[in-house]
Amino acid sequence: MNIILLSGGSGKRLWPLSNDVRSKQFIRLFKDEAGNQESMVQRVYRQITTVDPNANITVATSKSQVSSIKNQLGDKVSICVEPCRRDTFPAIALTAAYLADELNVAMDECVVVCPVDTYVDKTYYEAVRNLEQLVEKGDSNLTLMGIEPTYPSEKYGYIIPQETATVSTVKEFKEKPDRDTAKAYLKRGALWNAGVFAFKLQYLLEKAHSMIEFKDYRDLLSKYDTLSKISFDYAVVEKERKIQVKRYTGEWKDIGTWNMMAEVMADMTKGDVTLDETCENTQVVNELEIPILCMGCKDIIIAASGDGILVSNKERSGYMKPYVEKINSEVRYAEKSWGTYTVIDVQPSSMTVRIKLDAGNQMTYHAHEHRNEVWTIVYGAGRAVVDGMEQVVNTGDVIYIAAGCKHTIFAETDMSIIEVQVGKEISQKDKTVYQLESWG
Repeated sequence: MNIILLSGGSGKRLWPLSNDVRSKQFIRLFKDEAGNQESMVQRVYRQITTVDPNANITVATSKSQVSSIKNQLGDKVSICVEPCRRDTFPAIALTAAYLADELNVAMDECVVVCPVDTYVDKTYYEAVRNLEQLVEKGDSNLTLMGIEPTYPSEKYGYIIPQETATVSTVKEFKEKPDRDTAKAYLKRGALWNAGVFAFKLQYLLEKAHSMIEFKDYRDLLSKYDTLSKISFDYAVVEKERKIQVKRYTGEWKDIGTWNMMAEVMADMTKGDVTLDETCENTQVVNELEIPILCMGCKDIIIAASGDGILVSNKERSGYMKPYVEKINSEVRYAEKSWGTYTVIDVQPSSMTVRIKLDAGNQMTYHAHEHRNEVWTIVYGAGRAVVDGMEQVVNTGDVIYIAAGCKHTIFAETDMSIIEVQVGKEISQKDKTVYQLESWG
């Protein structure tokens, strides 16, 4: 089974835990069967590979999310990186070309596109696997999975099937309706559009070539920023005549707001949190290193991180996006392929960062033109390279790195490093990466 997981968006509705680097699918608020903390993307990967251990999973994502994916999934999945955001049709077209030209997936193989931000049980991916069988029959060019609605929602598009059978041809599609219209759709046996699409690879590539002039994956990648922003639904689904839908009746939740996340997160609280006995239906996530005490809170969600603090009535939490967009602040927490990066203090000409470097990993070999850095090894052991000179470092060691000096560090054990950046111009863009020939 070839799976494309669409992992995009900044997740502003789950601020302050989500940001442009750490979207909602990377927040660890769930638990696996052994009780270990896991994120949405880790949960989805675990569920897919439980149903099909041989599944070939490719994540379609933006540059800013690559480090988080590598941090949480390692090398378990392939990654197709969008140079810029161009909506779902260009993203799926680019990934289809990547499968064909870089991963050598055969043209007659089935590909299933799934969003990465839904909360489901194992039966959902069993149904996804069944889509492969429907595609192989060849009765339709495109096969969708529709969700059996549980209420007349105004948040989703609707699929109107020809009949109420488990698998049916599609009669028509409807955009997000008002509540009364949604009620009328439900009487017609309508299904929520889950954003799951299955097709043979050749079909999608032929569609892409008919709309975009390109030779292969690398050519498409080079001109990606010139493509029009268009959704897969509008570009392909709504124009396809030979299309069918499979009805799914199991648990399905779209985790787009704190109100929905609160329904499925593993624990009522996470972090240093105390709720008094009068609190009701209140969830708190605290990523700060200071305690949160809640008293008499009812139907409240509280989330605290280095990016900010949210205190909201659960129902109102679904309307926070326009307010979050007005908050202008730099990202203070990011997961990297090698560990994590947390900003702990910002001054006019300095910034202090806590770096956690996982054992066996290293930073890129890089330099900064406009700032000096001072590294203090809080704990752990490793090897640092500064302008080609290697040295062993241990707990308590201090390393000074002048502007322009190339530097990196390799962790022999888990390491914690306090990095103080000093300079008149401190910017994430002030970074040049170099090739480190070899360690000594």
